[in-house]
Amino acid sequence: MPIITNRAFEDIRPGDAASVSRTLTPGDLRAWATAFGDAGLVAGIGPGQAATGIASSLFAALAGSALPGPGAIIRSAAVTVHGPLPADHLLNVDLTVREARAADKVLILDARLADRDGVAIATGVLEVAAPQASVRVEIPEHRLDCLLDQCRTLEPMPTAVVHPLSLDALAGAIDAAAAGLIVPVLYGPESGIRSLAETGKFDLSGCRIIATSGEEDSAARAAAAAGAGEVQALMKGSLHTDVLLHAVMQKEAGLRTGRLLSHCALIAMPTYARRVVVTDAALNIAPDTDQKRDICQNAIGFARALGVAVPKVAVLAAVEMVRTKMTATLDGAILAKMADRRQIVGGIVDGPLDLDAAVDAEAARVKHIVSPVAGAADVLLAPNIEAGNMVYKNVSFMADAQTAGLVVGARVPVMLTSRADTAAARLFSAATAALYADALAREPEAILPATAD
Repeated sequence: MPIITNRAFEDIRPGDAASVSRTLTPGDLRAWATAFGDAGLVAGIGPGQAATGIASSLFAALAGSALPGPGAIIRSAAVTVHGPLPADHLLNVDLTVREARAADKVLILDARLADRDGVAIATGVLEVAAPQASVRVEIPEHRLDCLLDQCRTLEPMPTAVVHPLSLDALAGAIDAAAAGLIVPVLYGPESGIRSLAETGKFDLSGCRIIATSGEEDSAARAAAAAGAGEVQALMKGSLHTDVLLHAVMQKEAGLRTGRLLSHCALIAMPTYARRVVVTDAALNIAPDTDQKRDICQNAIGFARALGVAVPKVAVLAAVEMVRTKMTATLDGAILAKMADRRQIVGGIVDGPLDLDAAVDAEAARVKHIVSPVAGAADVLLAPNIEAGNMVYKNVSFMADAQTAGLVVGARVPVMLTSRADTAAARLFSAATAALYADALAREPEAILPATAD
């Protein structure tokens, strides 16, 4: 886990400074709009009470994390806003120690918030009681940024980018390559790819292009390359999903494992202290019990590849009791018993569980649910694609969640991108694919295990 170390009063001198750069996202604006009761914030932040509060929050966050760090107590803050706070622009936050009062162990900090050109947007003075002793605080790695750190020890993964004939699709591949996650091999009409690169000012010097005649040819040749071991992953470009997955499932491609393909969405929310996997939100429309068994096993392997030693799977339904007229509750009970009989391995499975009991320990306690999964689920197995997709889209667009997604169950991971995906989601998906492919190569039986029939 990342570790923050504070600075005790005795270690701080006038002139010491700390800084951080960040961008105010639409999610930030929605959160602050709720906090300040000002719906107009979603359109931008002009000078006023809300801007003063946001600037104060940014200054306080830097004081609490860096200067002096954990243990700091902010006694007062006087902030003056000089202009509007721009959304989706890089902002620089700076704190400098003006005075260190030995009598009461208090720091006087000059604070400055500036835009990317260095123009001051807000300034202030903070009075902060410094901690008396040094402490180290571990920061939980539930945000997806840590995936990029986990990949730093891995070699870039040869990846077939299938038919990248849109700016977003090509940008996703180029960004993942720039982050050291993949070595792109672009499958598609060469003239179209080069024309797009010129339009988007993308550097293709690190990319190999395999010229194809159309999207079906792109998919077939990319899948064949994956089956031959020439690439370790597939990344969807601008072709239809069914065309790509049809190529993956052809016997000639050599990618089938006998397991159903399924989609796993990895989600990290700022208000929830653990990452969760939602499955299946994109691929299997109305899976039966046997198909849910494969979906469950795929998700366990996915979670294990990302470092969860024994994933806890909640089989979701509307209620936590078995009701013979509610198929989802029957499936939950059957899958839980399948795990007991080692027809599902590598994780702990329980169901049926409703969503609140699956993720909230207090809700489970109030409902008198005794379960090793309740309140601590790593995987949420949805009853059908509608339920899974609604959970996924809800947290993505209304809870400022970070997301990543893969299709698993084949011999290589498949990155499926959506037109609505952010650049960060595409990058996190590439990092997830790199970690999954590495784990699959090192421990195939842990990721795609044999089970009792």
